[in-house]
Amino acid sequence: MQHTIALETIGPQGPEMAHAVEKCVHCGFCLSACPTYKVLGEEMDSPRGRIYLMKEQLEGHLALDEMTPFVDRCLGCMACVTTCPSGVEYGDLLTPFRARAEQERSRSPMERLTRLMVRETLPYPGRFRLAAAMGKLAKPLQSVLPGPLGNMLDLLPDALPAQQPLPEIVPAVGERRARVALLAGCVQQVLAPQINRATLKVLAHNGVEVLIPRAQGCCGSLAMHTGEEAQALRLARHNLDQFVPLLLRDDVDMVVTNAAGCGSGMKEYGLLFKGTVHEDRAKLFASKVQDISVFLAALDMKPLQPLPESLTIAYHDACHLAHAQRITAQPRQLLSAIPNVTLVPIPEGELCCGSAGTYNLEQPELAHQIGERKARNILTTGADAVVTGNIGCMTQIQTHLAALGQPLPIWHTVEVLAQAIAA
Repeated sequence: MQHTIALETIGPQGPEMAHAVEKCVHCGFCLSACPTYKVLGEEMDSPRGRIYLMKEQLEGHLALDEMTPFVDRCLGCMACVTTCPSGVEYGDLLTPFRARAEQERSRSPMERLTRLMVRETLPYPGRFRLAAAMGKLAKPLQSVLPGPLGNMLDLLPDALPAQQPLPEIVPAVGERRARVALLAGCVQQVLAPQINRATLKVLAHNGVEVLIPRAQGCCGSLAMHTGEEAQALRLARHNLDQFVPLLLRDDVDMVVTNAAGCGSGMKEYGLLFKGTVHEDRAKLFASKVQDISVFLAALDMKPLQPLPESLTIAYHDACHLAHAQRITAQPRQLLSAIPNVTLVPIPEGELCCGSAGTYNLEQPELAHQIGERKARNILTTGADAVVTGNIGCMTQIQTHLAALGQPLPIWHTVEVLAQAIAA
């Protein structure tokens, strides 16, 4: 596809955006991988349709408000990247485009309120914990609240788990084999703090010392993928200040994350900071970010023990793990190393669960359809439990399994590994 995009009007990310546009040959391979196209059957709600719309808008042939509804409905799941034979880096176009569009578009008062609440609560665990506690009190009013506010309440658990502050250093058990820094996350600390605890247990058991910088914060991925570029830059710069000195001094081997969305966003720091004084630091940091499953698979873990009972697991590929980071084998390798665990595939396993950051709040009807489809596919497996590598997926799948009246245990990969260690 030839382009006449004026790169100088876009900014430093312009060449990557134009390259993504150029590489798309409109072959249509992406259609079968796109959740919104499967649900809506509309060409403009497919990856190639959205690429064409963004191209036309960037070239000045299409008004922003004419095409934003279609781009807004994109989950950003990157399944199209996995299936594309031409190697189109769709994320290199979508993320900068959303940031550019957000500066120019007009939003309704309710949309602005929703985004303000998300922006000022989710990246900050203390604020989010307070908001979630207040949300519990407001649940009886859920049916009369405006759409996005009611949807927020629907995703909150009935009870928040007890919070336990994380130590700054967790020593290795036995001989130290490696030393890493851990991204603690934000939403996950409130909704599922046991994931970090399980991560620390598994790492320490396998001879890994873990540093948890106390001053770290949200990685900015949520803001980055929703077009809130200023906030993404601010949050990411703060974390660069916390982690990069550790890397420059060789204090740690890697920066480990146990949230697929966070890992994907941090690996995009080079693009986020392109053309700024922070670009080199951002690239160094991104090169050292590693998902916990990849780190453990390369570590040659100690043998795992059988669980108290045999377990059949439906493993769900989080999109930002499978498609954005191309990580599918390592979680399965780790789980399969537990003697009495059986993994079963999920039909349409490559499709998104519909969580996608704030998608539940901004596109609730589509998120519901996609989430229910995922839950029904999981139930056909007859599995005893669901395992995945992202807190957003865990929340979404849990909500829809419960809505179907068939709740199943849902765990992070490291939680199952921790169970095998305890056994």
